[in-house]
Amino acid sequence: MAETKQRGNGEKQYSTVQSVGLMLLRLAVGWHFLYEGLVKLTTDGWSSASYLAQSRWLLGGLFDWIVAHPAALTVVDQLNIWGLLLIGLGLLLGVFTRAAAVGGIVLLALYWMANPPLVGLDYEMFTEGNYLVVDKNMVEMLALLVLAAFPTGSFFGLDRLIDSFRSRLARSRAVPPGPVDEQPGGWLLERRELLKSLISLPMLGGFAYAVMKKRGYESWEEKHLLSLAGGDTEAITSATARTFHFSSLKDLKGTLPKAKIGDMELSRMILGGNLIGGWAHARDLIYVSKLVKAYHHDRKVFETFSLAEQCGVNTILTNPVLSRVINEYWRKTGGKIQFISDCAFNNDILEGVRVSVDGGAHACYVQGGITDRLVPEGKLDEIAGALELIRGNGVPAGIGAHDLNSVIACVDAGLTPDFWVKTLHHTDYWSAIPE
Repeated sequence: MAETKQRGNGEKQYSTVQSVGLMLLRLAVGWHFLYEGLVKLTTDGWSSASYLAQSRWLLGGLFDWIVAHPAALTVVDQLNIWGLLLIGLGLLLGVFTRAAAVGGIVLLALYWMANPPLVGLDYEMFTEGNYLVVDKNMVEMLALLVLAAFPTGSFFGLDRLIDSFRSRLARSRAVPPGPVDEQPGGWLLERRELLKSLISLPMLGGFAYAVMKKRGYESWEEKHLLSLAGGDTEAITSATARTFHFSSLKDLKGTLPKAKIGDMELSRMILGGNLIGGWAHARDLIYVSKLVKAYHHDRKVFETFSLAEQCGVNTILTNPVLSRVINEYWRKTGGKIQFISDCAFNNDILEGVRVSVDGGAHACYVQGGITDRLVPEGKLDEIAGALELIRGNGVPAGIGAHDLNSVIACVDAGLTPDFWVKTLHHTDYWSAIPE
């Protein structure tokens, strides 16, 4: 590689490899910024609310305030979108390159500070990789720092054109008045200089072509999938397609009412943990349980818990097996979601109670399947023993059941739980009770 040389006028001259390498870096980062901004601009209902709401670091309080005030959130969203678009356009065309790079650094720094991959803080945001302190935001931020340090827009870009006109204007003022075309150098650029100045324009054309191709493919794919559902015209104009809407946190109206079990206050709507734990109850589709467990990795569960709390849902009812991930959520995010355990653990209800209490359960109950099994066997004393152990640990004690006869039997036996957990379901689908 040729070394950097010094021009006669004191301006640094970089080797071709250095200049081209920095230009390619500028084009790549600019392309990314421009497309990110375009997607956000054209996505109906896009908002940064969920990203900001998950922040638990230095600016977490400010971000929470922004999310809580729709007017402020709208301003932030618009600044985000147009910042990405203008920064991307500046880098791609090589115009006002240093200003665009500095603006990009500021924007990426805010992204990084909102959810930094620091020890104990890398929790809710799902990423395509594994990060520790350094993530793609920081890497791109450092790349922009390099671009801000070098006049890459003057190598190949519109900044070169601007610099050339400024230079010629300065020279024209330094000579006696006369026709412009008689002044040293004139105003016309050499063809080589003009090509270097306008070399970024084809990249903008390539970007536009790539976007149209992608949008065209997605449109074709959507029409194709809809056509499989019953024909192009009918599928596209069907009620299903028309009612396919997405809601966001800003669509929430009012707050969820609360109820009490002993001293425990819980929202009247709570989360169920079956799908998170992999109990899909899909008898005909044997792969579904594994599928939902693969989908609900820790970060996805954290995201679900956080979203629930933002909606006013403050409790989850699930199996003690999930106490690990619930404790991780509490520890890493500062979340407050409460945990009601069904105490189903290794077919030992008392051991299930102990594991649940040790796992931080706010309330415990005898799982419905266990109750339905113990009642016909005449083992109501085991249910009574479980209630006693739960209460002995200072948490509310309940009884669950699928079969209403189980509830009747417990009442007749004088069992008085603090709460009941009863399913409301039918069994008239073909595979509910296989012959």
